[in-house]
Amino acid sequence: MTPLMTLDISIVVPVYDEEGAAPGLAREIAAAFAGRAYELIFVDDASRDGVFAALQALAAEIPALRLVRHARNAGQSRAIRTGVAAARAQIVVTLDGDGQNDPADAPRLADLLAAGPPSLGLVGGLRVRRRDSAARRAASRIANGVRRRLLDDAAADTGCGLKAFRREAFLKLPYFDHMHRFLPALMLREGYEVRFEPVGHRPRRAGRSKYTNLGRLRASLLDLVGVVWLNRRARDPGQIVEASGQGGEQHRHQEEVERAREDGHGNSGGTRSARRRARIGPATERAGEP
Repeated sequence: MTPLMTLDISIVVPVYDEEGAAPGLAREIAAAFAGRAYELIFVDDASRDGVFAALQALAAEIPALRLVRHARNAGQSRAIRTGVAAARAQIVVTLDGDGQNDPADAPRLADLLAAGPPSLGLVGGLRVRRRDSAARRAASRIANGVRRRLLDDAAADTGCGLKAFRREAFLKLPYFDHMHRFLPALMLREGYEVRFEPVGHRPRRAGRSKYTNLGRLRASLLDLVGVVWLNRRARDPGQIVEASGQGGEQHRHQEEVERAREDGHGNSGGTRSARRRARIGPATERAGEP
């Protein structure tokens, strides 16, 4: 295992019944990050197949591999949070466990995040050419359109599992089931900037989707109501000023802003202008749609 202090990137992959896809995906990720100081965390969300054993067999081949296992199935968002909590690097990259995200794109997103200012909390993938069924693309287009209109998050493809974000920023976000579908909006709510970059997308080569189109659309729209509520309840404390004990000299500390957010004294990003601090890379607004 790479020593703790030299880790630059933690890659988190949630899996549920992905025995056919996960081992090959692990090898692709290891190849994409070869030569870098990284760790690869697979989170098994209480799978019923042999995915955990299949990944265990790769331990000698991929020394950076770590395996975490849920005792009960808790969903993709919980698996991602488990992996992020276990991560030991400050930059986290996530990919879906079905192999449809191309690991070759992942280092680029991590590098863009690392090169950005501390205010950049997330770099999300924007699937240029979806390799899904027409029905799934239609459901995604409807959900993305409604979400973008109500949350004003400038995200054309929030469903892409390939993302790079700062671990500290992610752990400040309110947790709820399916929160992984709303990460850009939640990052903006906390006052961070988000950016989107075009990435590839591949057809599923093994296993099957865990969601139906109708079920995914229904869950997304119901959760959207909750996120709208969260945004409306957010309050921005603005600049926080600390006065020293001598002479009343004032010091402005960004750390105090972050501490206030964590303590619940105020959540930044509650204004529309703050939520619009998003940048899209060299792709069109509709690049994530067919």
